[in-house]
Amino acid sequence: MLFVFSAPSGSGKTSVVKEILKAYPEFMFSVSATTRKKREIETDGKDYFFITKEDFENRIKNDAFVEYELIYDNNYYGTLKSEVDKCLAAGKCMVFDMDVKGALSIKRIYKEKAVLIFVNPPSKNAIIQRLKLRATETQADLEKRIARIDFEMTLKDKFDYVVNNDELSVAVEESKNIINKHIKD
Repeated sequence: MLFVFSAPSGSGKTSVVKEILKAYPEFMFSVSATTRKKREIETDGKDYFFITKEDFENRIKNDAFVEYELIYDNNYYGTLKSEVDKCLAAGKCMVFDMDVKGALSIKRIYKEKAVLIFVNPPSKNAIIQRLKLRATETQADLEKRIARIDFEMTLKDKFDYVVNNDELSVAVEESKNIINKHIKD
């Protein structure tokens, strides 16, 4: 099974995913490829596959991605088909932390093998505060992320489940219940 967690940046999906991976150490994490610069706290191959824009575009031409997107007009993000197919061939579950459009692409390709979980933030203001406190983007990138929130929120009805993230521990428990339902089927 593929468990895809998605939400606008700053909604807490990464925090939920980290807790899920602790609870299910046998699950694989889908490491996305990106052309953005690596942050100090990130590790290549663990947080992302950091590649050049030229390499990314060559992989697009070679149909190497399950999904990809040019975000905020400057950086590509994508999921390598080889990583997903390797996981499924090994009979393992994979957890994804991605944007909403990417999640919908995964569902379109993998159908019933993909379970989409939207991490619903407490409010738009809560997202904006989290993004500002995170202090990982330039002001221009921060404004682009904020501008995208409303669009991403309109797509939550296309997901299999919506988990409210008012309190992290509750969101994690709800997510575990969803996962347990699907891995027992």
